[in-house]
Order: sequence, then C-alpha cells, then structure tokens
Amino acid sequence: MDGCLACDLAAGRLELPGGVIHESPRFYVEHCVGPLGLGTLLVKPRRHVTRVGELTEDEAAELGRLLHRSAQVVDELVRPEQVYTCQWSHAGRTPGHIHWVVQPATTADLDALGTYGPGLQLAMFQRGDAPDPAAVEAFCDRARGLF
Repeated sequence: MDGCLACDLAAGRLELPGGVIHESPRFYVEHCVGPLGLGTLLVKPRRHVTRVGELTEDEAAELGRLLHRSAQVVDELVRPEQVYTCQWSHAGRTPGHIHWVVQPATTADLDALGTYGPGLQLAMFQRGDAPDPAAVEAFCDRARGLF
C-alpha cells in the first residue's frame, strides 16, 4: 500500500538501512528505523494488516515462533538485561500496518534515560537519536546469519 511506511520500506520505495534481515512467505524481520536503539528489530506481516484479528491462521501460527526467534537473536547479539516485545499499529491516530518491536533494554539505556518499559520507548522517541546507519548495517549482517 503506497503511503504506508511499513509497506514502502518493504517494497524498496524508502531506504531501509540493513535491508530485510529475514523473510518468510508471511513476514519480514528488519531493523527498526527511528530512535529505539541499535539492535531493535521489527517483525511485520508482508501484507498490509492493521489488526491482530486480521491475521490469517497461518500468519498467527508463524508469529509466535518468529517473535521467539527474533528475541533470541537480539539476546545473542546485544546481551541486554531484557528484551521488550510489543505490538505497535498506529500512524498518527489512524491504525497502521501492524508490527512487533523486539527491543533490547540495556542498563545503559535505562540509566541514561531514567526510565524503563513504555517510558523508555517514549523517552527514546523524545530524544530522537537514531542509530548510526553503518552500525545498523553491521548489526543486520550479523543478525541475518542467525536466522
């Protein structure tokens, strides 16, 4: 769907640092664009879906395994104290392409921003520091080898 960030990134209409890390017939895994930190992955359906209830049975069956594997990859490459896994689906106030954020939560980030959980994500967005594209590329190369 033109104009959807997730679809535009997948279709190559926008630059995706690191490219697609893993793909299956139903999902893509890629590095998050934006300020959620190096090593934050996104798991998103290949087709434009805005609600969990819109997933097909096959998509729903694959999702759990793919989130599990994505969290394992983040654990292995970043060694964070925790890996957050949460679903996002808004673009503005409108439901957008559903995706799951698989984010390393490190002591360094918690200490630097003085918060955790949803507060950490909000603070990271407010700070607005996107990871270095070269570091993202290197992370994606390493992650690709683990999927």
